[in-house]
Amino acid sequence: MKNICSILIALVFVLMSCKENSPNSDTSSSLDTPLIEANDIERIEPSNWWVGFKGDSLQLLVKHPNISDYKPSIAYSGVSIKKVSKGNNSNNYLFIDLNISKTTSAGRFNIKFKNDKGQELVATYELKERVKPAEDFVGFDSSDAIYLITPDRFVNGIATNDTPLGVEGQPALLEQTIDRTDDYARHGGDIAGVTKHLDYIYDLGFTAVWPQPLLTNDMKKGSYHGYAVTDLYEIDPRFGTLGEYQDLSAKLREKGMKLIMDQVANHCGLYHWWMKDLPFKDWVNLQENFEENKANWNNSYTINSNHRRTTNQDIYASEADKNGMSQGWFVATMPDLNQRNPFMAKYIIQNSIWWIETVQLGGIRQDTYPYPDKDFMSDWAGAIMTEYPNFSIVGEEWSYNPLLIGYWQEGAHNKDGYDSNLRSTMDFAMQNLVVEGIKEKESWDEGLVKIYEGLANDFHYPSPKDIMVFSDNHDMSRIFTQLDGDIANTKMAMATYATIPRIMQMYYGTEILMNDFAKPGDHGLIRTDFPGGWESDAVNAFTGEGLTDAQKDMQSFIKKLFNYRKNSKAIHEGKTTHFAPFAGTYFMYRTLGDETVVLILNKNEDIITIDLNYQKEMGLKGKTLKNIITGETIKWGDVMDLKSKGVTVLTTKL
Repeated sequence: MKNICSILIALVFVLMSCKENSPNSDTSSSLDTPLIEANDIERIEPSNWWVGFKGDSLQLLVKHPNISDYKPSIAYSGVSIKKVSKGNNSNNYLFIDLNISKTTSAGRFNIKFKNDKGQELVATYELKERVKPAEDFVGFDSSDAIYLITPDRFVNGIATNDTPLGVEGQPALLEQTIDRTDDYARHGGDIAGVTKHLDYIYDLGFTAVWPQPLLTNDMKKGSYHGYAVTDLYEIDPRFGTLGEYQDLSAKLREKGMKLIMDQVANHCGLYHWWMKDLPFKDWVNLQENFEENKANWNNSYTINSNHRRTTNQDIYASEADKNGMSQGWFVATMPDLNQRNPFMAKYIIQNSIWWIETVQLGGIRQDTYPYPDKDFMSDWAGAIMTEYPNFSIVGEEWSYNPLLIGYWQEGAHNKDGYDSNLRSTMDFAMQNLVVEGIKEKESWDEGLVKIYEGLANDFHYPSPKDIMVFSDNHDMSRIFTQLDGDIANTKMAMATYATIPRIMQMYYGTEILMNDFAKPGDHGLIRTDFPGGWESDAVNAFTGEGLTDAQKDMQSFIKKLFNYRKNSKAIHEGKTTHFAPFAGTYFMYRTLGDETVVLILNKNEDIITIDLNYQKEMGLKGKTLKNIITGETIKWGDVMDLKSKGVTVLTTKL
């Protein structure tokens, strides 16, 4: 009996020990180091991580006064410190390289820091379980139509976050005014406003939402656009909270839609927290006399990028021009990040992965893609696509030259052997050719032939349907302005963008003919407030109240066009066939199985009869087709009468 009691007592101790060593208990690991919740460190980034990645490394940036005098230690099963590095410009940083084994369990543990004086600092860190398998992060593709939003100008969902002083627990930010009369001031739009109107976006036929950057831009002025980030791990409190951003993503997923995050790897904002205390001398590409003049920074001390993007491909480019492109500052208020510094490179890659996991992203749009170090950009995209094989990234390459656009797409046979790992790039070339083709008078080499020959360049792209075309965006005039206020021409352009073999993106408000006629090309005016996004608005585009007949008609046109596109396999994946423009008309076909979609552009003001026998190879004779806009049906015969200028989109799906 005594032996039995001894055995039972031993079992109790074993069970208690197992409970204490569980990652879900109050202790840190099977190493039996008690977990004491602590936060003695000013900043650790990333603030948490996950178990179950293909890669087993994690690099922590630790920021704290004189932290380089401390030695870190971790006692957690499966987590070990591989290397500790100090910055060469400040004693206030440590970079800790961790190894996280494949068997590591999710849980919380302490990182202890001790110095030679016996002083100790403690920070609690967490490894989380991943919410879903990496393969389930499905990015955007040619089946998607993306609605681009400038969040500050869309909807003011929560008025109390308009100014920094109205955000509880947040320090006052530099730009504290809301002024809707100033096109370059903050107007108050936010994440909650986007979330509240997802039904509107969904009903228009869009399948993804791309808000411009939502991270903190603590700049003195012009911070509304989001591209001068001053904290890469924080949602700007004037836009909302991380929880609201996660809620936006969740609400989109409930609708079968995707959230695309706008990221910036090339630069940060001048008032980023690290600009006052750089960890490395080459953390950013420093400009002349930076240290002496950073308190009163101005253009006289800035060496801007030469913006010669062709140096990325030019076999004759000088090193001076290459460096002038990739190492110059984009503008005076946006320091150029030095991705050749391996710690900066790791920081940017981990930041992107952190946001993918934290918000369950459906894609990334990467700003100013050709400006950073191009070898780093290949590593960055490669690291993401390795972890998320079904994910999507689109890079901004503002070029009208298909050779340059194609260079950046994965699978390109580049002479220099460069592999970008980038699935998609933006088709500025085709965007421009559609506008020119519709506006120009018809001749042998002008007019609709621009669209025809533009699509003929698709032979250069590894995957044309994975290129992203767009009607307009936040950096260029509205498509209605580009087409001189001609509604028929605008409809022709929108239908063309929506049906060619591409991913499609449209800027908010295009559906109601928003324009910048007063000051064409002015960024503040282009990014006009969406009517109905503020309680005081007399016009409400969400309800239709106050819209003109022309605006309502365009809204209806977009809704019918994109809702058909949403379910059209022929548009998503079908074969493309087009015929050379003739007599001011252009015919393009998308075909898959028994579905054929026909795009007809007609620039003739008067009735014109088209002989369809020239296109008999399409096999439509005798078939009934429906106009997806009007709902009318026609029987395909030997001829077709086009009664007026405009666009016709027909389908064999009745």
